Amino acid sequence: MYKCRITIIKRSHDQDLIDRYLNDNYKDPVFGPCDMFKEGQTFLVTDPNKIPEGFCAWAWSDIHRELITLMSGGNLDWMKSSGSALSCCTDGFRPVIFLLERV
Repeated sequence: MYKCRITIIKRSHDQDLIDRYLNDNYKDPVFGPCDMFKEGQTFLVTDPNKIPEGFCAWAWSDIHRELITLMSGGNLDWMKSSGSALSCCTDGFRPVIFLLERV
């Protein structure tokens, strides 16, 4: 099994959707991009069954399929670079985009 590096590429938030759909009990004065990650932050994965320390469990679940593909030696044909994938968490209010790279 290969190792894989996860790099946080982009954190975003959609204020229009937040204003329209987020329950007021969850709104805080500054409900912006996800505060669990920072752009450029990296995680090295050596075991596909173990979430890296400090990694969001929800995001892990979202990117796990691509991670397993890369760590097993597979490639995603639509990516420019073999051994890589672009994936994201499914938080509709403030998604995070991850670059996965086999190392």
